[in-house]
Amino acid sequence: MGAGRAVASRRRRALAKALFAVGLLAPGLINPGLAAGAERSARGPAPASAPSQWQGAAFEGDRDALAKLAAAGAKVVRVYSESHAWVLDEAQRLGLKVVMGLWVGHPRLGFRLDDPEAVGRQEQGIRQFVLRYRAHPALLAWGVGNEVELAQADPLPAWREVDRLAGIVKALDAAHPTMMTVSDHSDEDLRLLAGCCPQVDLLGVNVYAGGVFAILPRLRAAGVSKPVVIAEFGPLGQWQAGHKPWGAPIEPTSTEKAVYFRDALAFLARQPEVKGAFPFLWGAKLEQTETWHGLLLGDGSLTGMTDALSAAWGKPVAAPAPVIRGIGIAADEFARGQEISAGVDAVSFDGSPLRTEWKVLTESVGRRPDSDHEPPLERMAVRVLHEDAASVRFIAPERPGVYRLYITLRDRNGKAATANLPFLVR
Repeated sequence: MGAGRAVASRRRRALAKALFAVGLLAPGLINPGLAAGAERSARGPAPASAPSQWQGAAFEGDRDALAKLAAAGAKVVRVYSESHAWVLDEAQRLGLKVVMGLWVGHPRLGFRLDDPEAVGRQEQGIRQFVLRYRAHPALLAWGVGNEVELAQADPLPAWREVDRLAGIVKALDAAHPTMMTVSDHSDEDLRLLAGCCPQVDLLGVNVYAGGVFAILPRLRAAGVSKPVVIAEFGPLGQWQAGHKPWGAPIEPTSTEKAVYFRDALAFLARQPEVKGAFPFLWGAKLEQTETWHGLLLGDGSLTGMTDALSAAWGKPVAAPAPVIRGIGIAADEFARGQEISAGVDAVSFDGSPLRTEWKVLTESVGRRPDSDHEPPLERMAVRVLHEDAASVRFIAPERPGVYRLYITLRDRNGKAATANLPFLVR
């Protein structure tokens, strides 16, 4: 056997052992040429932090948020880029494993796949990072890129670059599998995935709302045979939700989102083809609203959504977050200076009183197609006529425009429930 073939064989065997050790390869698929001792080692008990189906969340937050994720019963955390390298050390301390993101430039954000210098710089940065962290004990897998193909008429050039980089990562570190992550595409685009990316071991898909229940048969019908990771999932996205007449999307309450996560996690746990499932996003995030995608509030407060995740991960909570049973506002449109009334029907887990914060923010202007930056929302100083835990009356802003009334309820333990109501001032 030539030297090149010998090296390739060793890499394949090391990858097979790595895949088996984290539950991604059935015993019968391991290269039969593995030495008996190595095979017995690969068949040893998987560490508690690396179950056969990865249980955890997509993460963007601080050390306190990561500690809360571990306390909720997560075993794996997915991060998106090298800027979160600190998570590796902290995860090791907390008993978590990490799907470590390697950021790959997006053409929609100005990265030029036809620019050799830019491509070379990116490759060199990834090489250096992998060499630095490939032996980290918390490392579980490499996430090479995230939705790099977005806004491209033809996704293949972006996917082929991800595949090329995945091959480089595998050459540097055969002990950890590579994952590419794509958005939920048309069936035609999914068929392009079937044969485009041989260097990628796992296919991550970001999918929202009911799509999570249909993505597996769609992938198999498209000819995709790789193990699948649901790399992001959540309830209705703002691009999927119903809208007010002026275009404002209607956000589900935190209670409605919690029901979605409960059902989706129970479904995914029964799918042997799913090797990992990562609810989005453990942290707080401004995207359309302050609360649409964040599982935590900005101050780190836990919610009914985090309760649902914790229960799915084997740690049901004894004191769950408040439940919102209904919300309402007097009308959708108001004149400047008109009185506005709104209310919420909610209950704490033990019937104790709730505290409610009411605030009015401007509607998001969204993001430009070539940017991931979303301008911060402006809080409006409105004249409040009355407020209590269940209702509020205030005077509409004098400035015409689109707004949201944000409702945040807290129980005696500080757990939160959230909702908001869009309205228009003429």
